[in-house]
Amino acid sequence: MKKVLIITYYWPPAGGPGVQRWLKFVKYLRDFGVEPVVYIPENPSYPIIDESLNSEIPSGIKILKKKIFEPYALAEVFSKKDTQKISSGIIKKEESQSAIEKALLYIRGNFFIPDARKFWIKPSVDFLKNEIQNNNYDLIITSGPPHSLHLIGLQLKSELDIKWLADFRDPWTNIGYHSKLRLNKSSEKKHLDLESKVLTSADHILVTSWSTKNEFSGKTEKPISVITNGFDVEIQKDLLENSKFEISHIGSLLSGRDPQNLWQAISEIISENEEFKNQLKISLAGRVSEEVLHSIQEAELNDFLNIEGYVSHEEAIVLQRKAAILLLLEINAEETQGIIPGKLFEYLAAKRPILAIGPEKWDAGKIVTESEAGNYFCYSEKAAIKKFILSEFEKFQNGTNQIITSKIDKYHRRELTRDLADLIKSI
Repeated sequence: MKKVLIITYYWPPAGGPGVQRWLKFVKYLRDFGVEPVVYIPENPSYPIIDESLNSEIPSGIKILKKKIFEPYALAEVFSKKDTQKISSGIIKKEESQSAIEKALLYIRGNFFIPDARKFWIKPSVDFLKNEIQNNNYDLIITSGPPHSLHLIGLQLKSELDIKWLADFRDPWTNIGYHSKLRLNKSSEKKHLDLESKVLTSADHILVTSWSTKNEFSGKTEKPISVITNGFDVEIQKDLLENSKFEISHIGSLLSGRDPQNLWQAISEIISENEEFKNQLKISLAGRVSEEVLHSIQEAELNDFLNIEGYVSHEEAIVLQRKAAILLLLEINAEETQGIIPGKLFEYLAAKRPILAIGPEKWDAGKIVTESEAGNYFCYSEKAAIKKFILSEFEKFQNGTNQIITSKIDKYHRRELTRDLADLIKSI
């Protein structure tokens, strides 16, 4: 049986999408002849907590821990609210940022390279060198972001010459928020240099989307594989009843993911269709930026809005099954074409119609259309978005707005782990 050391920052009780990928891989790896050992921080500063995920850790898994120093705790002295938002990836448009936010972003981008978890690199390398030398590991795996974890892998590879797989859940220098970090030229070069060292030193690169693979292919000659995220819930056969036509978004709604044309389209339908007005409900679960809330208010939709706040993973599954339409939104930019939100795959399992709005040539939009699970639009397509909503409302009234597709089984976490195990054995 192959033995692998998985180095990850996010692990239960962390909530949000970052924890799901490797928690689920670890859950199934033993089924395919791979024994995982997990290395995590002992005292992390997670922006979101979900205690329910603790129950998904397989019994008998060896978990190693080492203390971490997190400067976010110090930054909270100045502004706890702004610090938590930045830590969660919610960054306002520059013209809306306070002086404290601008200062925090500048410090984050230029003093903590590649990120604020950089102080975990040296103690982790010192600790793991002894662990690896005294145990028979076939491979180490680093998962980022935070991309500082890849620097742990880089140093271990250099000093021990162990096989190394670098997993990128998101891109590095090409991710949407990178350009908002107020980087000076020297800092930008450092990010690019570190990214290059990781991409050219790892034995294999693993990514979650085809666009990211295409991007990295221009930066390294090392082999790159795509294993997307997936779902680990039962594919639903029966719907949960809901008297409301509920349009739901599960997860963080950042400033750049503000679909103003969607809100305007809904507003227009309300003024034209009394039945729609009487049955509409808009539910947002997770962190929501102030800009998004302002746009909803501008569209006069506050009376239909239900803010759930952060919900547990179990509660999120229920909300997905109750929805009449599930919203999948991404920032409208070329660098976000390869972002495939983890929630997409649970949306597929919920068998509810997906309204996806994002950039042109978006990988997630491709999955939605190929799976016949809904429709994908660009931000400017207000008329088409409006037509889709009206079509789904008609199906809702007739009780026929359930997605019927057999094209999603390959996205189950167990099947994806089978692919990962095959990859591990080949390195």
